[in-house]
This record gives sequence, structure tokens and C-alpha cells, in this order.
Amino acid sequence: MEVVRNIQLKLDVPEDDHSVLDKTFEQFRYAAQHVADAGWSDDPTAIEDTKNTLHDQTYTEVREQTSLQASLVQSARNIAADALGTCKDRILDDGKKASKPEFRGSVVVYNGRTITYHDDHVTLATVGDRVTAEFVTPEDDEGTPIAEYWTDEWKKKEATLHKRDGKYYLHIAVEKDVEPADSSDDSTENGVVLGVDLNVDGYLAVTSTGAFLGNADYLNHRRDEYERRRGNLQQTGTRSAHLTIKSIGSRFARWSADYLHRVSKAIVREAVENDCTAIAFENLKHIRTRISNASKFQQWAFRELHRHVEYKAEEHGIDVDDVAPAYTSQRCSHGECGFTHEDNRDGDEFECLNCGKELHADYNAARNIGWRLVQHWLKSGAGRGTSQLALKSGTLKANGDYTPSALRG
Repeated sequence: MEVVRNIQLKLDVPEDDHSVLDKTFEQFRYAAQHVADAGWSDDPTAIEDTKNTLHDQTYTEVREQTSLQASLVQSARNIAADALGTCKDRILDDGKKASKPEFRGSVVVYNGRTITYHDDHVTLATVGDRVTAEFVTPEDDEGTPIAEYWTDEWKKKEATLHKRDGKYYLHIAVEKDVEPADSSDDSTENGVVLGVDLNVDGYLAVTSTGAFLGNADYLNHRRDEYERRRGNLQQTGTRSAHLTIKSIGSRFARWSADYLHRVSKAIVREAVENDCTAIAFENLKHIRTRISNASKFQQWAFRELHRHVEYKAEEHGIDVDDVAPAYTSQRCSHGECGFTHEDNRDGDEFECLNCGKELHADYNAARNIGWRLVQHWLKSGAGRGTSQLALKSGTLKANGDYTPSALRG
């Protein structure tokens, strides 16, 4: 199974080469727009998004009117064809409105013929001579995408060059083959599930194995500090303040993305260490509803954390699934009890009114989330009747049999 990831690298481009890159951006934009204009029609059934047809209609004229080499012309055609296809599907399949694609900004798509990768630099095709640009990497890259994916295990593929605020960035797709999880392996007995509970305060994520990860309060505090400082600068209204807003916004975006990256990595590591073949979350739509009074930032954080876990888990052949969220925080997860009542939970404390079991409330919820996926597999007849929930002290099978950690394997 092929797994693809995308990493971003800042480039150090010699100042003398800025002008030729800027001309390449402009001509690439023109080529993509020319193809989009040729393929567009106000009649959605007549929108042309077939690459071969668009090639025949536009290739010669684009080559005559630009200095782009053939591979860059083809890349421009491809992104225009994809955009036209998206518009066509949006109108015909989804019944929504769409307007003709408009290409703006500074973007060039490179493939194996137009980019050459080296350990510390790349060479890029342009409308003139090839440009050599060195990578700008952090002194300490531990835990960053660079450290994880810029290795011999990952094959460098297509890349997209961007220019933002006078700086050049390369977004690189990397790929490797991984073996999918073998659900017939007796050691996992048709699947072991790790349940994960996400929170807007306290711990950001809690797993059914008892791992308490991240700090939602700290994440929100950093966001509040950023908003406070941005508000003060907006009141100032000077150009210097505007530039500072952009600078602190970029720093906070990088910090929060890295924070979520590290938490997601810890969740996947917990799944790997417990031989899990699936990770279960509450349905994100429900989370957005439950925290409707919370900030959009918190909703974004949950969405990003979920996304990071998905692609990291895929590298290990681990599935990520959602479950129905009803009563996961009110149900007793202990043994066969399952008693559900809103008074079972009081803040971070959970004490079952029926059996008296006491647990951390988020840990109890994580157990219920994972258990719900195990039960879903059992009821769906997916051949996973012996699947298990990973707990702090062992595993619990779908039929209720418990196995302590010391007896596993």
C-alpha cells in the first residue's frame, strides 16, 4: 500500500534568480488560465476537463506564447483540467454553483523532469536557466516532518513551488510502501481498538490505555494571548503594527501545528505499543455541535489532530474510525455494568451510581469510545467477533472476556 505525505521546505533562492522565478510563476499562471478559459462553458455538460482534449486545444498556442518547457506546460494543463473537473462535478453531481477557475498568486507545479532533489538543495526548471536553491531547515528538527519524511525510506515525488511575502517555499510529496495490517493475525484476534477522547479543557486527548496527552488549557491560553496581542496591534493601526500582526500570526500557526503534530504522534505511538489495528474517535460533527459555544480555533484543533492521526496511523497500517458519540461520557465502562446516567460524571470525576466504579471521566469516555467501535464490528458481522478494546491493564474482547496485560501474547 502506497502512503503519500506532504512536507514544506523554505528555500534560500539567490537574489539574482528571483526575477526568472517570478517570470516562471507568471507564465505558468497564464498557461493554466489559458487552458481553463478553453475548457469552460456556461453549460456545465459542455465543460471540457479531459486532459488529452485540452492538450490538443491549447498546447501549441501556450508553447508559442510562453518560454515554458513542455513538462511545465503539461503541469499547468493538468491543474487546470482538475479545477474544471471539480467545477463540473460540483454543478452536475452536487447541484451547487461554480464559476470558471481563476488562477492567481505565485504557484508552479514540478514533476520528475523539472525538479532534481539533492540532500540540501534542489534545482528547478524555469523560463530561463535552471535555478539552484538550498533548503532552509531548523537547527533542531527532532519531531518535525523533515526528520520524519526526508529520509531514504520516502521517495520524493511531485512538488509545488510557492512565493509568499517575498519568500519561496516548496511543498513536496513524498511516498513509500507500507504493509497493511493483517487482521487475521492471531496476536490481534481480528483487531485491537484504541479509544481516544478529545477535550476542550484539561487534557487534549485521553486514550483507553490511560495515556493523558497534551494540554487543551495551555493551547487555548496561547491562542488567547495571540488574540489579545493582535487586538492591541489592530488598535494601533500603523503599517508596522500590521506587519507585526502577520509575523506573530505565522509564529502562532507554526507553534500550534507543531503542538498538534506532537500530540497526534503520541496517540499513534500508544496505538503501536499496544498492538492496535484501529483508533476510534467520537464523530467530529458531534464534537463541533457539543462545543458550539467554543471558539472556531478549538474546532480547527480537533479537526487537525484527527487529520494528523489519520496519516500517521496509515504508515503503520492502523485504521482510524469514528463512532456515534451519544452518552460516552455518562456510561460506565467497567466490566458488564454499562449503567448510563448524567449524574455519573462530575467534572473530571466519574463514579458509577450503579456499581460504584471510580475513574477519571475522560479515561472512562475513551474506553466507551473504543468499546463502541468493537461492538459495531461485532454487530456488523464483519468477521471481527474476537476483536478487543485496549485498556490500561489489558484488553477486553467483544464477548466481554478480559485478558490482563501479563497474559497477552
